[in-house]
Amino acid sequence: MTGRDFRIGASAIVTAFALTALLPSAAQAQRDFSKVEITTISLGDGIFMLQGAGGNIGLSVGEDGPFVIDDQFAPLSDKIMAAIKVQSDQPVAFVLNTHYHGDHTGGNEAFGKAGAHIVAHDNVRQRLLERDKEADAVSPDALPVITFSDSLTFHWNEQEIYVWHPNPAHTDGDAIIFMNDANVVHMGDVFFNGGYPYIDIGAGGSLNGYIETHEKVLGMIDSDTKIIPGHGPLAKKADLERTVSMLKDVRQRIQSLIDAGLEEDAIVADDPLSDLNGEWGGGFINGERMVRTVYRSLSGD
Repeated sequence: MTGRDFRIGASAIVTAFALTALLPSAAQAQRDFSKVEITTISLGDGIFMLQGAGGNIGLSVGEDGPFVIDDQFAPLSDKIMAAIKVQSDQPVAFVLNTHYHGDHTGGNEAFGKAGAHIVAHDNVRQRLLERDKEADAVSPDALPVITFSDSLTFHWNEQEIYVWHPNPAHTDGDAIIFMNDANVVHMGDVFFNGGYPYIDIGAGGSLNGYIETHEKVLGMIDSDTKIIPGHGPLAKKADLERTVSMLKDVRQRIQSLIDAGLEEDAIVADDPLSDLNGEWGGGFINGERMVRTVYRSLSGD
């Protein structure tokens, strides 16, 4: 296999994974989730991070009942519910979606049917409706029944849970969740810890908005804050600082090539991120895809 063949293959794999995350539950069921295990990490104060396949899940438990942030893929719902029951025998009260992608909302229908109230930004409900109508798979149980435009606050399980909608970053429906009493923040896919991020330009995402959101969150947390990223291991402030520094560097490099008159394929051929790819390009988004995403975001193409 040549180097070019490998790059094409890697790009196709990433694209396929991204498309799976966007598909409704019926299409996701074609994947084999039988060997996926849900792991639970305690963050203290009744807060947990759950990992399986798809986006990281946040969980608050207490006297009021489980409060869940994101719910991964539909076929994992039973496993996720079982993991939650280990921490609380009460029914899930709320499921808050950080955005609309299927690896964060696939379990909505199962949780909704079980009595949970689905909460999300206004744009998430609209995008779920549009996506699922195209697949003839609309289920009222999977749709948010509570939506917000800018922010809202839950006073739940002796926690103040503040939900804030940033300017378009990963998508146009992102939610950042601060569990203030526990000093925990869930950033959804506005933070990929340890790799290049996936910025969904087709869903209103923006590199500049992504960086702007990172900087705003950094101004709201301290060195003791525990950060649940959309993907990757549990993080702290220093991890977010490293990521935003990398993104600013990437933006500067590609903007300078745009300013020099180079178009997308020429910039890809120039390989401006070659020295960063070893550290940042081994995950969901490889170096070439990152270059193309940043070019399209900065150029408006």
